Amino acid sequence: MLAGVDLAAFAVALVARLRDGGVVVPADGPAVFVAALALTRPGGRTELYWITRLALVNRAEDLAAFDATFAAVFDDAVLAVDPVARGSASGRADAAQRADDAASNDPDAATVGWVTLSTTTGRPDQFEPTAPPIGLLPSRLAGRADEPFADFDPADLRLLGSWLEHAAANWPRRRTRRREPHPHGTLVDLRATMRASRTTGWEPVRLTRTRPRRRPRRIVLVCDVSRSMQPYAAMYLHLMRAAVARPGADRAEVFAFATTLTRLTAVLSHRSADVALARANARVVDRYGGTHIGSSLTELFASPHGNALRGAIVLIASDGWDTDDPAVLAKAMNRIRGRAHRVVWLNPRASEPAFEPRTRSMTAALPFCDALLPAHSLTAVRDLLGEAGPFG
Repeated sequence: MLAGVDLAAFAVALVARLRDGGVVVPADGPAVFVAALALTRPGGRTELYWITRLALVNRAEDLAAFDATFAAVFDDAVLAVDPVARGSASGRADAAQRADDAASNDPDAATVGWVTLSTTTGRPDQFEPTAPPIGLLPSRLAGRADEPFADFDPADLRLLGSWLEHAAANWPRRRTRRREPHPHGTLVDLRATMRASRTTGWEPVRLTRTRPRRRPRRIVLVCDVSRSMQPYAAMYLHLMRAAVARPGADRAEVFAFATTLTRLTAVLSHRSADVALARANARVVDRYGGTHIGSSLTELFASPHGNALRGAIVLIASDGWDTDDPAVLAKAMNRIRGRAHRVVWLNPRASEPAFEPRTRSMTAALPFCDALLPAHSLTAVRDLLGEAGPFG
């Protein structure tokens, strides 16, 4: 049914029509749909319907809108369906011309721009770019990729925590001085090559190549749990749990603060996520109170755990409301910046269109930050955790 069709253009155009029809399609919808079509090529309209529905629909309430849009698109399709017309260049050209004529005569005609081999034949305004894939998300969360975490219920947050623990394997890594065998390495391991040549009459037939070994870079996460951060405190607690549970020798260090600094690394290391989160909530006694960012960061730097900042990626999650003197925060950020590899400030209010960091604390801290990210939704967290993120 889709012989000679540009699957990428077909997926983008169809997703655009579904979104216009009210169907909530996740950001990775076109990529998942193309992968499904590559695995199972539909032989008819019914097979295409089920492939599209399983790949792009994640909510039961969207089924009616999906059925209506799918019927409007494919019941009125102008593509020639006989094998002779699809197999000849003239047939494809005639079908494309009929599609353009139908679109020009009827603005509401259901053309999707799928009669292509290598380029799209529909009008350019029928296609819209989609966001990069967000990764393998649970279906319950895939349709809520752009919703703020403040709208999530506890069950969704637990599911989010499980996804974060799996996504932590892609967190930043650093090069070490040691090397490991790799078939496409840049250097030749002479000892291993000569040792292997003993089986080929001392002729080095196969070269053993190596590359620098990489290991997870240490993460230090400092989270604000004051009253102004209450809607996002639960989500950042799951993020801290994922950082601690990440495999690797460089163990993450996580802290929470409102008026005082509290280390949560030990309690969040429990193998049960529910037990770990319950212990963390019991450990932080000053949550949902005032905020002392400057003095809390100063306490972190002066504590025995201050050495964990060396070469680490420091994530500071706070909305920037501080009752301390901005000079205290600037001094603490300057010392942290001189010891850390990267400093990233996570401010959920940065997602608002009219946001400007005009508070005195944010003005004092931003000169020492490498990036300011919102991290208020799954899409924003994808940018934070992705390998091509701001601190990859």
